[in-house]
Amino acid sequence: MHIQERLRQRLEFVYGADRAPAIFERIQNLAQTLMNSASTKVVQSAALNLDHRDSMLICYGDHVRRSGEVPLRTLYHFLKQTIHPTISSVHILPFYPYTSDDGFSVVDYLAVNPDLGTWDDIERLRTDFRLMFDAVFNHISSQSTWFQGFLQNQPPYAEYFHVVDPSIDLSMVTRPRALPLLTPYETPSGVKHVWTTFSADQIDVNAANPDVLLELLNALLFYVRHGAAYIRLDAIAFLWKEIGTPCIHLPQTHAIIQIMRDLLDWVAPEVILITETNVPHVENISYFGDGMNEAQMVYQFSLPPLTLHTFHTGDTGALTRWAKTIRRLSERTTFFNFLASHDGIGVRPAIGLISDAEIDALVQRTLAHGGRVSYKNNPDGSQSPYEMNITYFDAITDPGVTERDPQSAVKRFLCSQAIMLAMIGMPGIYFHSLFGSRNWTEGVNKLGHNRAINRQKLNADTLLHELRDSNSLRHAVFSGYMALLRARTASTAFHPLGEQRVLELDSGVFALERVSLDGNERVIALHNVTDREIVLALASPAHDLLTQQRLTSSISLTPYQIAWLQVSFCD
Repeated sequence: MHIQERLRQRLEFVYGADRAPAIFERIQNLAQTLMNSASTKVVQSAALNLDHRDSMLICYGDHVRRSGEVPLRTLYHFLKQTIHPTISSVHILPFYPYTSDDGFSVVDYLAVNPDLGTWDDIERLRTDFRLMFDAVFNHISSQSTWFQGFLQNQPPYAEYFHVVDPSIDLSMVTRPRALPLLTPYETPSGVKHVWTTFSADQIDVNAANPDVLLELLNALLFYVRHGAAYIRLDAIAFLWKEIGTPCIHLPQTHAIIQIMRDLLDWVAPEVILITETNVPHVENISYFGDGMNEAQMVYQFSLPPLTLHTFHTGDTGALTRWAKTIRRLSERTTFFNFLASHDGIGVRPAIGLISDAEIDALVQRTLAHGGRVSYKNNPDGSQSPYEMNITYFDAITDPGVTERDPQSAVKRFLCSQAIMLAMIGMPGIYFHSLFGSRNWTEGVNKLGHNRAINRQKLNADTLLHELRDSNSLRHAVFSGYMALLRARTASTAFHPLGEQRVLELDSGVFALERVSLDGNERVIALHNVTDREIVLALASPAHDLLTQQRLTSSISLTPYQIAWLQVSFCD
């Protein structure tokens, strides 16, 4: 079936047979505009445009600052000095004008925040890195033109948002926050209660209105025209609302993502869609669709809490059991592996994978390590932990131990990161993990929200000085992390679509066999998650990509040691 015909069918499913032809014609006009653009070259490809050399840094546009220089330009120069060319891609968290939530309450989808720079600064970054843009399509700022027009009953914006009678029973709606679902706003025709999943400043858009869909698709193609190699669909699971349902993962939501995928396959097939759905694993991977028709990548949300649990218990059992379920679905899909992000460590993705008591132990350990915990409302009126807010370094390592024995703390932390780097998929590395940042407690007190603990903005020159100081914690973490990344790029066994097999060798060792896409390279990745020495027998001679040592019959793994053993199929 041709792409256009699939797109028509999806439009009929979502909007009905009567409205679908007119909507398709408008989408066709958007597509034609992009294809007619002189700067756009459509590259037809059936395969996912990634290999073992690809990894992504996740950062804010002003994560590093320098007096007298716009932040996006500072970021470019800093990244050129530090990560280029080892890290191929950069996710610049929302760089649009915004009013709250550190960028995720977008005022204008099509503009660059002037406090950060201009589209020329984005273009400069694109000359050396593949870029990921955020598509924050579930909601928009209360100060946006759209919502301000709604407040004045101005067409077309009067139908752009969800107005709900507050007396209606909404108890079935899945709540990611401990905040009201509806927010009252004054309009010329009286008070209207609008749907606000995340905050009163983040107004959920009405995707049931075809005009809204066209606005979102226009923004999607605008990002393509401005060089997005990846487009991250933020909080997309909540997009479609239907009272009497949980309003998450609804069939219409999946269909709209498939419409976006169809459109991109039509005009820009090299662009990768990635869904951000902080939910249990089975729900999360549903956004692959059938492996060919929805997102090419999904965030591996279960990996951060499971890895944390593994290091706190010194037992790889839960991580191993879960990892055995991970498999490649198609030549067009893979996982986006990460351990930390601008948000906290999600609790929900661990549900069903470890016990409630084990989850509570993670929460208590987070608090003991100086972190915070954020809560959500449940349908029965109770609250439960939603995410743990803490830097991943302080989550993995006891701050007291770090002060007494920083070398061991760094080894433990890097071992956790190596697990993420070794797994099938593309690794995503948060800025503060790469540079060994600690909890920014002052920021929580200053800004008044828990997520600030892992969002500190740094002076570029001070950070560069620390990275050059061989005695600093930042230097130890960064140099160790870059060594891991260089080793990863040295072997095609780490191809994001390559084969993965989980090995059960010792309860204290997380072990993977990775095989290249062409079957010519094989790596046994070993990670000692304990503070004890573990000796393992080797079935054949191997070459350690990290130490360059040749091993024959056995390997002795010291506490938190990583060994990536390249093994010949002929041995």
